[in-house]
Amino acid sequence: MTQTAELTVPVNGDTDPIGNLLQRVILPRAGDPMSVRSLYMDERTGIRLTRTAGDPYGEPVKPVHLEGSATSARKLLATSRTSATIAAQSEVSFGAYFNAFAAGYWRRWSRLTEVRLRLNVEGTGRVDIYRTKADGSHIFVRGEVLGGGRRDVEFTLDLRPFEDGGWYWFDLTTDSDELLLHSGGWFATEAPTGRAAVTIGMPTFNRPADCVATLTAIGEQPLVLATVTAVVISDQGTKKVRDEPGFAAAAAVLGDKLRIIDQPNLGGSGGYARVMHEALYGADGEGTGCEQILFMDDDILLEPDSVLRAVAFSRYSREPMLVGGQMLSLQVRSQLSTMGEVVDRNAFLWRNAPGTEPHHDLAERPLRQTPWLHRRTDVDYNAWWMCLIPRAVAEDLGMPLPLFIKWDDAEYGLRARSRGYRTATVPGIAIWHMSFMEKDDTSDWQAYFHYRNRFVAAALHGPDSAKALLRDTVKRTLRHLMLMEYSAVALQAMALRDFLAGPDKLFENLPTILDDIRATRAQYDDGRPLDSATQVPLSELDALAAQLFPEPPTGKVAIAKGLARSVVHNLRAPDPAFHAVPQRNVPSRQAQWFVLSRLDSATVSTPDGRGVTFRRRDPQLFRTMLAGSVRQLREIGRSWPELRRRYRAALPDLTSRESWERKIFYKS
Repeated sequence: MTQTAELTVPVNGDTDPIGNLLQRVILPRAGDPMSVRSLYMDERTGIRLTRTAGDPYGEPVKPVHLEGSATSARKLLATSRTSATIAAQSEVSFGAYFNAFAAGYWRRWSRLTEVRLRLNVEGTGRVDIYRTKADGSHIFVRGEVLGGGRRDVEFTLDLRPFEDGGWYWFDLTTDSDELLLHSGGWFATEAPTGRAAVTIGMPTFNRPADCVATLTAIGEQPLVLATVTAVVISDQGTKKVRDEPGFAAAAAVLGDKLRIIDQPNLGGSGGYARVMHEALYGADGEGTGCEQILFMDDDILLEPDSVLRAVAFSRYSREPMLVGGQMLSLQVRSQLSTMGEVVDRNAFLWRNAPGTEPHHDLAERPLRQTPWLHRRTDVDYNAWWMCLIPRAVAEDLGMPLPLFIKWDDAEYGLRARSRGYRTATVPGIAIWHMSFMEKDDTSDWQAYFHYRNRFVAAALHGPDSAKALLRDTVKRTLRHLMLMEYSAVALQAMALRDFLAGPDKLFENLPTILDDIRATRAQYDDGRPLDSATQVPLSELDALAAQLFPEPPTGKVAIAKGLARSVVHNLRAPDPAFHAVPQRNVPSRQAQWFVLSRLDSATVSTPDGRGVTFRRRDPQLFRTMLAGSVRQLREIGRSWPELRRRYRAALPDLTSRESWERKIFYKS
C-alpha cells in the first residue's frame, strides 16, 4: 500500500481503517471564502524571521513582520479535500487551525513521544518544518529541498519540548514551477489502542435540514464512514428528519448504520441519553458494537475529519478520557468562539478558560501570530456540540442526568473528573455552531433549566458552603427585576421550588416540565414576544433623544449609587401614560440594567433581532418576587448539607440504565 492510499482510502474487512493516522492534511471546501480558507492554510507572504542560536531542538525565530492580509491572492488550488496545487513562485504555510499539529495537547494527554509528518508531493520546491513554544515564539526545525518528480517526504518530530504548549506545522515554497500536494498527514510512530469504531449520536428537535447536511457530510468521506459503527438520531420533533429533502440519498450511503429513534421531546439530555443507551445496549441489549460514542448537536456544520481526529486522540490517550471538539462560529466561520471551558467551583458558573479569548477571528489574527493560542488550555468539561466519550468511561459513569437541557454536559464532565477521567478540548477538532452572541437564553424559557440544573450540579459537585452560589443568584434576581424580566424570575422560583423538592422529581418532570414553563412565562409581558415594535405605539421620544443612552457607571461608588437609585425607582408607582405607549424603544445591545431600571416601560428587541418584548414596570411584582426569591434562597442555604446528601445518594439511580429504561424509554 502506498502512503497516498493510507491517507485517503479506507481499508475493507476487519483491518483498522485509520491505523496510526492522527490527522490528515485537509483543504477548504470548494467556494469557501478567503476568511474560511484561513482555517486551513495561510496564503500570506511568509514571516520574516530574525534568527538566534541556542535551542537544542532548532533555531529560535522571532516573527517580525507578516505581509499581506486575509484577502491576499490565492496561492493554493484545492483539487480535493486532501490534495492541492501550489502556484509557482509562492509560499503557503499550513500553520493554520485545521492543519497545524497541536503538539502541546498530544504531549500532555497521549502516550506518544514523537510524531511523524508524511507528505506525498510532486514537483520542485521546498518543505520547511516549524514549531512554537508555549509563548508563541517560532522555531525553525528543519527543511528539505524537493527536486522534482513524485515522492514521499517524511519527518519524525520530537514531542518532548511541548510540556506547556506549542504547535508543529510545515510550509511549502515553490520557485519557477508549481508543486502538487497529493496527500499529507501526521502519524503516530506506534500502534493505537483499541478499535476505531465510533457511534455518532445527534438528538434533534425540528432541525431536519441541518441533520441531513450532517448525515451527508459523514457519508461523503469514506475514511470517516469506515470508522462509524452507527449514526443514531433521536428525533424528538414534529418535523421529521425522514421527511426532509435529501434524506433518502444520505440514508442510502449510510445504509444500515443509520438508526432513527422517534421519541417525545426530552430535551438534549433525554436525546443524548437515548443515543448512549442505543450505542451501549439498544432495545435488544446488543448496542452498536462501538468503542467510542461521539455526541454532536443537530444545528452544526461538520468538518468530517474532526471525527477521525477525536477517535485517534482517544485511542492514543494515556488513560481513557473525554475528547472535546472546539466551537467555531456558524455566523462568522473564521471565528473560534470557544477555546475551552471551566467551572467556578464556588459560585458554580461555567466560564471561558483563563487566558483565552472568545470569538477570536483567525482570519484577522492567524494561529502563527496569536501567542495565547499556543499555550495549552486545560478544561473541566466539553459541551456536547461535539464530545467523544469512550465506551469504558460511559459504562463506568452511567447515563446523563435527566435535566432536559443545560448543565448536563458540564455535570457529566465534572462527574468524569471526580472518577479520574479528564477532558481535553483539542484544537483542530471542531464544528461550526451558532455563536452565543446571537442569544441570551438565561432570560427566556430556558431560565428555568439554567437555575434548577445549576443548583443540581452544585449539589452533586460543588462546595460545602452555598454562600457564593446564593449570593450570585440574588444578584441575578435583582438584575432580572431591574430589566423587567419578570417571567425569568417566575421561572427561577419554579426552578428553586423543584430543586428543593429533591432528586425524585427529575425523571417525573422530564417529559412534562416544558408545558409548565411555557404557561408560566406567558403570564408576563417579557414572556410574550411580538414580531415587531410596530405592533404597539412607538415611543414619543424625538429622534435625537431616542438614540442617546446613558453610559455605564464605573467604579464601585458610582455602581452602588446607580443601583440604589434604580431600586428606589422600581419601588415607585409608574407613570400610567407609559402603560400603553412605551417610554422608549431599546435595542438589545442597550438593554442594560442602568438603562431599563430608570424606565417605566420599553420595547426591547430580542438578541437575534427577530422580535421585541413590550416590558412594563410593576412595583408590586418587584417587591413580591424579590422577597420570594430571598426566602427560597435562605431555605436552600439552611438545607444545603441535606440537599447535597440527597442528590449525591440519588446519583446512581438518576444515571442508571435501568432507571432510564423503566421511567422514560420503555415506560408503560
